[in-house]
Amino acid sequence: MLKIQNLHQFYGGSHILRDVNLKAEKGKITVLLGRNGVGKTTLLKSLMGLVPIRSGRIEWQGADISRRAPYDRARSGMGYVPQGREIFSRLSVEDNLRMGLAYKPGGARIPGELFELFPVLKTMLHRRGGDLSGGQQQQLAIARALAPKPQILILDEPTEGIQPSIIKDIGRVIRMLANRGDMAILLCEQYYDFAEELADHYVVMERGEVIASGPGHEMQSQGVRQLVAI
Repeated sequence: MLKIQNLHQFYGGSHILRDVNLKAEKGKITVLLGRNGVGKTTLLKSLMGLVPIRSGRIEWQGADISRRAPYDRARSGMGYVPQGREIFSRLSVEDNLRMGLAYKPGGARIPGELFELFPVLKTMLHRRGGDLSGGQQQQLAIARALAPKPQILILDEPTEGIQPSIIKDIGRVIRMLANRGDMAILLCEQYYDFAEELADHYVVMERGEVIASGPGHEMQSQGVRQLVAI
C-alpha cells in the first residue's frame, strides 16, 4: 500500500535521508528502528508531507503522492500519530476526537469503536486533553488518528514516556488493527522489546540510511537489538 523509493531529504546543506527504500503492506506491522537522530521522524514527516523531499518517490495505493499537501494525504487515508502526541490540551477529549474528523462532511460521528479500543476515553469525554495522564493522552492521539478510519496508521514512538500497563494496551490495539487485514501500520519505535513483539517486518536506519531489513521473526537471529542499542 505504501512504497518509498530512493528517497533523499536535506535540511539546509545536511543530507538527512539517503536513498531510503521501504514498504508498508496491508495487514502487516512494519517497524522502523534506529538510534536517536538517524532520521526516523524526518522520514515519517516526509511521508505526511510535513517536510519536503529532495528526490525519490512516495507511492500510496499506486499513486505518486511525493508532492501532495499534508491534508491531501490525510484525505487519501493516511493517519499519523506524531512524536509527543500533539493533542489540543485546552480542548476536551471529545473535541480532540472531532478534530480527527475535521475534513469529513459535516455531522460525521465519532466511531464507537474508538471507545471499545480505548475505554478510558469514554469516561473522560468532557475533560480537557491537558488534564489526562501521558498514557491517556497517547491513547487519545491514536484514537484521533483512527477517527476518520485511515487505511494506514503511522505512529512515531508511541511508547515514549508511557507507563508499562498502557504500553501493553497500545500494543494490543496495534496488533488487533493489523489482524483485521484492512490497514497497514508503520511503527517507529525505540523500545526494542515492544518492536520485536509486534513486527511482521523490520527496517533499521543509521545516519539516514537503511542498513538492515527483514521479517520480524528474524530480528533476534540477525542481531537487531545490537544495531539499535545506545
